[in-house]
Amino acid sequence: MLRHTKKIKDKYEDIQRKLFYMIPEKWDKLYLYASVIDQFTKVQTGELFFYYIPKGILKKNPVNVYEIPSKFNIEEADYLNLVEMLYNSIKSLREEFRTTEQELWSNITISIENNKFKIEFNYEKLQGSEYTSYERHIIWRYKYLGLELGHLNKEERSIIKRYLEDKNYVQPKVETYEEGIYIKDIKNIIDFDTESYENTQNVEYVSSKNNKISKNQILKY
Repeated sequence: MLRHTKKIKDKYEDIQRKLFYMIPEKWDKLYLYASVIDQFTKVQTGELFFYYIPKGILKKNPVNVYEIPSKFNIEEADYLNLVEMLYNSIKSLREEFRTTEQELWSNITISIENNKFKIEFNYEKLQGSEYTSYERHIIWRYKYLGLELGHLNKEERSIIKRYLEDKNYVQPKVETYEEGIYIKDIKNIIDFDTESYENTQNVEYVSSKNNKISKNQILKY
């Protein structure tokens, strides 16, 4: 059973603050994936990506974190430093689980929607997985971003079809934690004049304009 100590909850808030700061426009929903793998050499590897849905009356496509510098004319190197700081915060969260002698998760999915912060802890063994990093990314986007198969290319559809029809795939253990968003007066990287998050209604370069990704565009650590 998960134990959420004060230090762990403080780290949740730190992650939230970093995410809010990194998005330069008003938004309704956010979905983040991050993995941390302990190698035999004691070196940690992994990956991180997140997508947010811009706020608006009309339905809008998810914006990938790695599109933000070009989309908003932000210095790419400086922004990637923010991404690395966010990833380090997630690694620090995992180390706190180690410190409190809890089972170590391999990857997490964070969602922020309707003033709720939700985090799913996944205990899948990523080393030796039958799915590559690229394939897991496609599957994750299909599950969490609600992408329709018709909007995917042939290779991506093939990956999803294989996943849905894979009778030998054992779903990994997943544990979930959810809490309300209590942070106020959040400023972001370009510091637009925004309302408090509580008072709003809902609240690798990876994607191209048609929201496709390539195997060479997943940022890894």
